[in-house]
Amino acid sequence: MKTQPCIAIGLTGGIASGKSAASNKFADMGIPVIDADIIAREVVEPKSKGLQQLVNAFGQSILDGEKLDRSKLRAIVFNDSEKLKQINAILHPLIGHEIRKQVNVIKQHYCIVVIPLLCESTRYDWLDRVLVIDVSKETQTKRLLKRDAITIELANKMLDSQCSREQRLAIADDVLNNEKDLKQLYQHIERLHLLYKSL
Repeated sequence: MKTQPCIAIGLTGGIASGKSAASNKFADMGIPVIDADIIAREVVEPKSKGLQQLVNAFGQSILDGEKLDRSKLRAIVFNDSEKLKQINAILHPLIGHEIRKQVNVIKQHYCIVVIPLLCESTRYDWLDRVLVIDVSKETQTKRLLKRDAITIELANKMLDSQCSREQRLAIADDVLNNEKDLKQLYQHIERLHLLYKSL
């Protein structure tokens, strides 16, 4: 049931599709942006409930002093899908709750909620619309190799771990094509901005 006062637009897309460029443009236009990746870091800060639950599940070895040592946590879940599921079961409800809490206090007409793994989750059925940043797999691969300086094998593994392009497009209310330059992307966002204000 919808309780939030503003229209919540879930922004998603595959890795290296341009989610940051799009969300930054919305922010530049004065639209509140809530980023699930930022919240994911906040829910495991020292003395947080999330960090305590991770320690209870995986032991003190995941800590560096009072902070979470992400590299140690990654080493635990690397190639262990059950442990990854365990981490997700701990963190995703906390992240989802915090996102909802932040959306509920926004007084503007609409807000953008950046959720990279929106397609992989059923937790966000309360969103009013879904905006997908769409690029081809070839473009993603090219940008990923350039951005992260990684091997083609690792790039393919990262892409294959996410929803397919077709799965993302299937949940979209709106699609932003980001195959070309930023100027075109921004023009499309400005048109969407007018649409969202009129809803």
